[in-house]
Amino acid sequence: MSDEQRKRILVVDDDPRLLHVVSVYLGGIENYDVVTASSGEEALEVLAGTTPDLVILDVMMPGMDGIQVCEHIRQNPVTKDLPVLMFTALSSDEDVARAQRAGASKHITKPFTLGALGSVIRSFLQPSAAGSQAAGQLDEGAGSGM
Repeated sequence: MSDEQRKRILVVDDDPRLLHVVSVYLGGIENYDVVTASSGEEALEVLAGTTPDLVILDVMMPGMDGIQVCEHIRQNPVTKDLPVLMFTALSSDEDVARAQRAGASKHITKPFTLGALGSVIRSFLQPSAAGSQAAGQLDEGAGSGM
């Protein structure tokens, strides 16, 4: 796939290690164009200058959290239809409902495996290539997860 055809993903997380591992995996293994931000405010600055094909947000960040960023994305006519995945260590019914009310397309429970993350992303960016694994909430157990 040529550079101009590569799908662009914005990954937003305040954990620099997770941000690095996910961006290296998505850029190197999955061959996506990855843009990163380490805060909600920085994510909105990035979105003001470029429109990615997918946004992945950490729910729990200091300052503007992922829920607030998702709400801003949904309120902006330019970005309102972007798929938004949310990373969360929270998995109670209320936390899931809060993410859904904000407009999240799906939530990904931490810890997760990179392979499973790649599968969910492909379900949004390459629907014909995705398997049925990505049909519901991704809830990977411990082990080799992030």
